Amino acid sequence: MPPAPVLDPVCTLQVELGPIHEMGQGRGGLRRIVPIIGGSVEGPLLKGRILDVGADWQSVFSSGLAELDTRYAMQTHDGAVIEIRNYGFRHGPEEVIQAMARGESVDHQAYYMRTHARLETGDERYSWVNKTLFVGSGSRLPEAVVIELFAIR
Repeated sequence: MPPAPVLDPVCTLQVELGPIHEMGQGRGGLRRIVPIIGGSVEGPLLKGRILDVGADWQSVFSSGLAELDTRYAMQTHDGAVIEIRNYGFRHGPEEVIQAMARGESVDHQAYYMRTHARLETGDERYSWVNKTLFVGSGSRLPEAVVIELFAIR
């Protein structure tokens, strides 16, 4: 039997968000673009900053499910640039989702926010990210998202 996957902590992504651009109703749900304008990266395997580039292209369905589709980049403390592509879901009780929509802080245990990520770089010092799968557990703050990122070993 193959070994069970093990999750190794990589970093905490504190992703700062700009004002939401509402696109209106799309084919499958309410569409919005959430700019990614900066942030920090702190952890045992990656440290640095989130660059002011990228966005979360969300679809929010009538059930309250938010489909998260982000693409952005970080710069490590020693100068490497790493692309982050993160896809996931956020959902929870209607009153919790409405509180988040109003910009209120809510307990991160009151809703589900999970992602899977692909990282890519041309910097040989971090080539391991090109061949590693990642998962994340997230929480939404009024002006940021926090994602605990784990490597699947």
